[in-house]
Amino acid sequence: MLRAAIAAKSPLGIKVMALDKGELVSDDLVAGIIDEALKKPSCQKGFILDGFPRTVVQAQMLDEMLERRGVKVDKVLNFAIDDAVLEERITGRWIHPASSRTYHTNFAPPKVPGADDVTGEPLIQREDDTPAVLKSRLEAFHKQTEPVIDYYNKKNIVTNIIAEKPPQEVTADVQKVLSS
Repeated sequence: MLRAAIAAKSPLGIKVMALDKGELVSDDLVAGIIDEALKKPSCQKGFILDGFPRTVVQAQMLDEMLERRGVKVDKVLNFAIDDAVLEERITGRWIHPASSRTYHTNFAPPKVPGADDVTGEPLIQREDDTPAVLKSRLEAFHKQTEPVIDYYNKKNIVTNIIAEKPPQEVTADVQKVLSS
């Protein structure tokens, strides 16, 4: 949503351009972008947020924003996974930049290590898929985002999804929760 707001050059998107300078976007700006997006017809029958809220302050802002509309968060999915499993999954990802084809060192390796199966061109690893960046992201998650799960647990709306299962099973679990 942040990138879309920037591309659309919306008033909030212009303010968010600070992202290009590596600065963090304020909670007020992020909440404004979410509020703007929720006004769209595509969100009138419901919506799914991924990556927001990341802090308890953002969760409280979201709840207040929705309350003004007469709605509330009704389900929160917590994808529970051990940090070591997550590290193996993320740090093993490789991408062919031109096509966005993805590979994984352990689970879906290319036929030739480091090369795209179709073109033979080199694969890259995204900067945020490295062990050092992942460690920092996990520290931030445990410090800032885990309390959001506690916040919504108190409202009895959290469902824990065991994300270490195969993707098809995780998908089935998500569909079951969202259809109930």
